[in-house]
Amino acid sequence: MKIKQLFILVLLSASTTVGTLFAYQYIGSKNRTIQGAGTQIPANYAGLFEGKTAAGEPPADFSKASQAAVPAVVHITTIIKGNSGYQRRSPFADLFGDDFDDFFDMPQRSTPQRASGSGVIVSNDGYIVTNNHVIDEASEIKVTLNNKKTYVAKLIGTDPSSDLAMLKIEEKNLPFILYGNSDMVKIGQWVLAVGYPLNLETTVTAGIISAKSRSLGLNARKSNSPIESFIQTDAAVNQGNSGGALINTNGELVGIVSAIASPTGAYAGYSYAIPVNIVKKIINDLLQYGTVQRAYLGVSYLTDNIPDSEKEKIGFKEGIGVYVREVAKDGAAANSGLKEGDYITKINGVKVVSGSEMVEQVAGYKPGDKITITYQRDGKEFNSTITLKNRSGSYSIVKSETLESLGGEFETLSAEKAKEYGFRGGVIVKRIKENGLIDQQTRMRDGFIIIKANGVTVNNVEELENALSKGTRIVFDGFYPGYDGSYSYVLETK
Repeated sequence: MKIKQLFILVLLSASTTVGTLFAYQYIGSKNRTIQGAGTQIPANYAGLFEGKTAAGEPPADFSKASQAAVPAVVHITTIIKGNSGYQRRSPFADLFGDDFDDFFDMPQRSTPQRASGSGVIVSNDGYIVTNNHVIDEASEIKVTLNNKKTYVAKLIGTDPSSDLAMLKIEEKNLPFILYGNSDMVKIGQWVLAVGYPLNLETTVTAGIISAKSRSLGLNARKSNSPIESFIQTDAAVNQGNSGGALINTNGELVGIVSAIASPTGAYAGYSYAIPVNIVKKIINDLLQYGTVQRAYLGVSYLTDNIPDSEKEKIGFKEGIGVYVREVAKDGAAANSGLKEGDYITKINGVKVVSGSEMVEQVAGYKPGDKITITYQRDGKEFNSTITLKNRSGSYSIVKSETLESLGGEFETLSAEKAKEYGFRGGVIVKRIKENGLIDQQTRMRDGFIIIKANGVTVNNVEELENALSKGTRIVFDGFYPGYDGSYSYVLETK
């Protein structure tokens, strides 16, 4: 009897359990929900329902932005004539690190070298922006459009300081990309990289902006006044993407792809682009003046990569602004009230914390422009309006572009030294870059002091620029301190 009752009890319990599970499964499949962010979401949906995300937004779709950009991004191929010595760094000079410098400085063959990259059409009449390192030293530049048409391009101008160059092809009614505003891009925002990596056809990759105002030290290899304030993304970029477009999801240009961080030479997670606001200023200068109008504050500042020991030594405090190390006597900021030890916190109301952020803001102006700087001293804030100057210490617009392309670093001779040598002024050749025009065509050495250029006496860098504004043949006359006699050097720029 007891066994029979026990059996009935077990059977009843099992039936109840099965019924409960069935009812739960049937009803729960219709009504089961999870609670999150104030919204009840059906748990049996993985993510999207009715064409929207859980947050009620449309899903990410990059097709329209891609369709707008792809026709306006071009493939650039170049030929570099072979000669003795060493070839320039790889056309994908984006790869940084001493090991890769050694790798790419291979003995040059007698046959022409070929390289390729990308470019962006920015006007319907054929103006194209790319990286300077894509076309550097090229004897021939060809541009192939997305529709396979190929053109021989004319080089309009270059700016090694920002690693930008402008080309022109003779065509009309071309598709082009509209400018965005790189100051408005935000960390975490979706962006697309468009280019011709690894000699493939047009390729679009997606990522987010992972950092802004990055300084990598790349442009210092080609210029003694580098401009670097890169947009960092995790969009996949490889050799050949250089000079291509970084666009937002509206299809607007927000940067020119320029570099990658990689221990191997291939994409390893980070890529870098030149902000479009810098690009716009550079190419407008090249078109209007033939050279970039570089403006200077006239201060030296604590760089972003300074060792902690140096920061402790000077009492640097993080997060305030850009620490001023020195104010040049004849610089733009000389009469602004700014002093050593101050922190520059804003340029025209835009907050700056790092040197690269400050460089990015100043890069948008030319000599003679007035800006307002905000600085902090002993916890108190001050404002001052200053007029920016050029490298020579004047407010004039520079009218020619040759010095950067000559492959040398030039500096105005100090008044004290000029007087010591018996001249009113002069220009000292601080450093001659390997494989530049001066190095290839002359036997000039570092330390040469230029007194005349093309027969015109030059007292400073600005006068040297003006003296070289016409013609392709250059004659430098000058001397070497400590050596008797004068020397002349002749070179051709074309």
